[in-house]
Amino acid sequence: MKPTPVRRILWVIAILVLLGLLMAGLARAQPVHIRDDRGREVSLPRPPQRIVSLLPSLTESVCELEQCHRLVGVDRYSNWPEAVIAKLPKVGGGLDPSIEAVVALKPDVVLMSVSSRASDRLEALGLTVVQLEPKTHADVRRVLGTVSDLLGVPRAQGSDRLWRVIDAGVLAAAQSLPPKVKNVRVYFEVSRGPYAAGEASFIGESLTRLGVRNVVPASLGPFPRLNPEFVVRANPDIIMIGNRSMQAMVPYPGWASMRAIRENRLCVFGPGDSDVVVRPGPRMAEAARIMARCLVEKAPPESPAAPSPSGGRTQWPGKASSTGALASAVPVAAAAHVGNSGK
Repeated sequence: MKPTPVRRILWVIAILVLLGLLMAGLARAQPVHIRDDRGREVSLPRPPQRIVSLLPSLTESVCELEQCHRLVGVDRYSNWPEAVIAKLPKVGGGLDPSIEAVVALKPDVVLMSVSSRASDRLEALGLTVVQLEPKTHADVRRVLGTVSDLLGVPRAQGSDRLWRVIDAGVLAAAQSLPPKVKNVRVYFEVSRGPYAAGEASFIGESLTRLGVRNVVPASLGPFPRLNPEFVVRANPDIIMIGNRSMQAMVPYPGWASMRAIRENRLCVFGPGDSDVVVRPGPRMAEAARIMARCLVEKAPPESPAAPSPSGGRTQWPGKASSTGALASAVPVAAAAHVGNSGK
């Protein structure tokens, strides 16, 4: 008796499901060979099933690659997706985690930033460490690929798919903006110091894609520490500030003279939005939408053409004030140490 068309379809579906399971099983059994951001080759006999992540952006990347179930512990700042991460053990800060707590979780691999001081101690105790630290859009795409390879997730279904979603989301945010936003001059402060997001950072690149101009040039590096006078002289049209800790916004000397402060063109991102905006990971499209909303709300009616000196939820605070006169120091910048909570 010949099988009916319905039966044939069911047979085809069953075969496809079986092939998918076989391929997934083979992927899990395949050895892993990757190179981390220290330039070190990392080899494992199979993709890790027990992972400790000590960097929020890497935690989010693992979860967006649909492998949250492999996480057995995270740093204190990892908090998304909340429904999953809230249940996991916290092992301290990403830069200085509790070594004992990490070891006790018996991870197959520990994901952490290049700047973490704990890698040598963890490796001395026999743990496998992978250090990754994205700072630009290209870095984010590369790191997603590395994590996808580490997890044994084919890039076509993993990092490449995820990057297309991110890229399309940033583009859509840019296309949603009205003409008045184009060429608006923006200063973005990632943390007190002030530490700024320069043109060369992933935040700066997102701002560029949104069609605005960053007053902190690429020549100063991704996250330079600035003299507050630099920002006063740059006199940006809009100021964006990441304020995850919700600490009091103590004004810098001279800031009251800036047009952005006088006209209340200031966006202070609270804990929820700040986490999204300052983390170089899979939520960059959402970050672009948050910044786009700020630009729409705060852009001046006409964008001035003055050049830069070098060539919870979002809060819309009231008019800020400042104490102290303008400093006479020349603007300076130094290599930044951006807080681990922001990554």
